[in-house]
Amino acid sequence: MEVIGAFDAKTRLSELLARAEHGESFVITKHGRPVARIVPDQVADLERVSAAASRLRSLRGTLKDTSLEQICEDRRNGHRF
Repeated sequence: MEVIGAFDAKTRLSELLARAEHGESFVITKHGRPVARIVPDQVADLERVSAAASRLRSLRGTLKDTSLEQICEDRRNGHRF
């Protein structure tokens, strides 16, 4: 968890919020003492996990004749499923 002073956090708030959206967490300090945290919203994480699970369910059965090795090779070659 990155530690950031209050003044720096104030001037970089938009950047910190964008990074929090991607899973990073921060401790905000004032005169060297921790006073606040910026953490990712767990609800957003649950929504992303739910959406990913739905996409995986939709693929169920479509790749049953494809080996894991072939899927890995296709992935290395830039194929997106």
